Amino acid sequence: KKLVLLLCITFFSVPALSQSRLYPWLDRYEQAQAIVNRIPPPSGYERVKTAAGSFEDWLKNLPLKEGRPPVYLYNGRLKANQSAHHAVLDIDVGTKNLQQCADAVIRLRAEYLYSIRDFDAIHFKFTSGHNAPFSRWIEGERPIVKGNKVRWVKSARRDPSYSSFRKYLDLLFSYAGSYSLNQELHKVSAISEMRIGDVFIQGGFPGHAVLVVDMAIHKTSDKKLFLIAQSYLPAQEIHILNNPDDGGLSPWYSLDFGETLYTPEWTFTKNDLKRF
Repeated sequence: KKLVLLLCITFFSVPALSQSRLYPWLDRYEQAQAIVNRIPPPSGYERVKTAAGSFEDWLKNLPLKEGRPPVYLYNGRLKANQSAHHAVLDIDVGTKNLQQCADAVIRLRAEYLYSIRDFDAIHFKFTSGHNAPFSRWIEGERPIVKGNKVRWVKSARRDPSYSSFRKYLDLLFSYAGSYSLNQELHKVSAISEMRIGDVFIQGGFPGHAVLVVDMAIHKTSDKKLFLIAQSYLPAQEIHILNNPDDGGLSPWYSLDFGETLYTPEWTFTKNDLKRF
């Protein structure tokens, strides 16, 4: 009986441990707070199917903070505009003015790759165009940036830990942004081809970027909806955006938005959609 009980405990503990590993910034992952369980699609729609272990599946299972708390800045102050968001992701923003709009997109993409241990795939470019691979950071190399020149120097011990990964991200946030991320992403040929994980982005100084974190499709008409998340200036908690054009549909957006996508704090066009 003891053996049977032990096996049962082990069996039922595996999913929880697995989910916690997928979102390693959390002490405990609560499935009930996942986007998929907190934000139902409108009547007649169902969520698009995603492959287990995919970036798409990881995004729509991101945890939200309970209720609708305010959005805080990196310094603990309240964001001035508290009407833009529907929900707040349960992920830290850091204590420096670093994790802004494109940085939040980089953060979520990198966190997913870290969670599946695909360390070699974690690499982003600085605004200067120089590549900054996490694989070099793991081996103790650190970039020395002088103007538009970057060189890597071995100055630390090998460290693939999560705390080391977070320091790497802060470095990225310091030298990358919407301009560099826009250069790395690939244009989506048609808005109808949107997938979870795609990015609406305008590279610039400043530019802006929002990430598609979930999608739904109508059961009979095949019309599609999507959810988008952002950080903004100054660095602030990542949040699910309201739809300022359709309060009845909000926070969902219709893929049939026309030529221009209006979000609470930025305007994009359908040609701004890109993909990792």
